[in-house]
Amino acid sequence: MPKKKKFCVIGLGNFGFHVASTLYDQGHEVMAIDSEKEKVQAVKDNCSYAILGDAASKDFLDAQGLSEMDAVILATGERSHLSTLMTLYLKELKVPRIIVKAIDDDHGRILEKVGATEVIYPEKDMARRIAHSLSSPNLLEFIPLAEDYSLSETAPPRHFIGKTLIDLDLRQRFHVTVIAIKDVITDQFIVAPQPMHTIKDSDVLVLIGKTEDVKKALNS
Repeated sequence: MPKKKKFCVIGLGNFGFHVASTLYDQGHEVMAIDSEKEKVQAVKDNCSYAILGDAASKDFLDAQGLSEMDAVILATGERSHLSTLMTLYLKELKVPRIIVKAIDDDHGRILEKVGATEVIYPEKDMARRIAHSLSSPNLLEFIPLAEDYSLSETAPPRHFIGKTLIDLDLRQRFHVTVIAIKDVITDQFIVAPQPMHTIKDSDVLVLIGKTEDVKKALNS
């Protein structure tokens, strides 16, 4: 059972609402804050505390004890100046982890300068995942790690099935590593599978490598 953590979500539009409710469903303590009464009312059954208030006020933020949170997620929509100001305040209040939704790359760079620990681009990230799933239909999940690298969860292409990892030789041929395999029928999860593991059609492969190399390996 994962350790229960404390989170605060500021800004309860669609993105903020779903972050708050998902964290709450996972058993964490979640404080949700917005300046609009309707949004606070909508989330009250999907969080631990639903608070109506002006998060652009440093005094208000300080009164919520946010430095005790494991992370604060800022999801204030298109109001980039407000999220920048709030990020600065959270940094000054010594919040350990500040995750902020950015509207574009320039906004993201400003957020990093004023103290954001992590900057996320929900629309951009989702667009990339959809594009990857369309261009590689067997790709179940795609997580960008660095500019050129990704962690991919994929059903094995037909020509992988019946072959061992040593037969496929993905590391030498494509610089791609199979770091785990899950059998969707038995639910068996193998971390660092042995070279003689034979790929079955019920396997799901977890691969790490440069994005282009992963594509080449799957289409080889």
